[in-house]
Amino acid sequence: MTDFLHRLKLRCIWSWAGWLDSWRTEHSFRSWVWANLASAALAFTLPLSPGERALILSLGILVLAMELMNSAIERVVDYISLDQHELAKQAKDAGSAAVAVTAIAAGVAWVVVLWG
Repeated sequence: MTDFLHRLKLRCIWSWAGWLDSWRTEHSFRSWVWANLASAALAFTLPLSPGERALILSLGILVLAMELMNSAIERVVDYISLDQHELAKQAKDAGSAAVAVTAIAAGVAWVVVLWG
C-alpha cells in the first residue's frame, strides 16, 4: 500500500508540474482555461439539469486535456528537430485539429443544451 501511495504522490507531482509549465508557457492553454471558467460560470448560472451541467463541464475539461496533448506533441516534435519537415507539420496540425474537434463538440453541447 505504501508503494501505491508513493507512486500516486509522484503522479500528482508530475501532473501538477505539467499543468504549471503549460500555464506558464502555452498561451492557448491559458486561453482555454479562461474560456472554461467562463463556460462553467455560465453553466452554474443558467437553470440547467445536472446532466446538462455535467456534459458542459466534462467537455470543457476534455478541451483542456486535448490542448495539453497538443502541447506535448509540439514539444516532442520540436525536441527531435526544429527543421521544417512535412511529417512534423502533419503531426502538429493533427494535434491542433484534435483540439478544434473537441472544442466543436463542447460548442455543439452548448447549442443543444440552450436550444434543446
